Amino acid sequence: MAAAEATKIDAKLVKELREKSGAPMGDCLKALQESKGDMEEAFVVLRKRGMASAAKKASRTTNEGAVGTYIHAGGKIGVLLELNCESDFVARTEDFQELLRDIAMHIAAADPKYVGREEVTEADIEKEKEVYRAQAAASGKPANIIEKMLEGKMGKYYEEVCLLDQPFIKEQSQTVAQVIATKVGKLGENISVRRFARFKIGDPTATVAQIKTPEAPAEEAQA
Repeated sequence: MAAAEATKIDAKLVKELREKSGAPMGDCLKALQESKGDMEEAFVVLRKRGMASAAKKASRTTNEGAVGTYIHAGGKIGVLLELNCESDFVARTEDFQELLRDIAMHIAAADPKYVGREEVTEADIEKEKEVYRAQAAASGKPANIIEKMLEGKMGKYYEEVCLLDQPFIKEQSQTVAQVIATKVGKLGENISVRRFARFKIGDPTATVAQIKTPEAPAEEAQA
């Protein structure tokens, strides 16, 4: 009978976890009970559930959303971002608008070049690989070791240039993709970054990035 009893959790802990994670009170209580009152472990539990929820919703169409802006450093850097969701109702919530602002601010600070790994061009990938191969070869490492090293090097490269892979500037322990997944778990809708543009005074090349859109079937294209 004792094993069946839920761990008693102080209401202050539930409120604290709610403020930290943004998750519903009931979910916070369950996470704290599961972690036996350990705040950090409960936060990890909520993050895992958020990622699982996001994975289930990832295939849902996101045709609603909002366009947001962020101006930084005295007007020297500006970002325009389109963030999508499934309904206009969610797009108007404070949680969604907060996420929109946070991601736009992140883009201003971190300067990603692509939305996700799928958008990185083959030319850029091969260029990076050639640089890493040359560096490794100069150190005298055998070819089979060099190829294994490439995986780790490319993972680091994606963290530098892909928005979704970058550590979130306000919470370095999470990637931008994980931050979005947490909001998906809370709001119950799929959320995705469609495109963004980043401008900097004096920089002749603005960063403009967007997700790959699926090609229309041949019969639709002909119509």
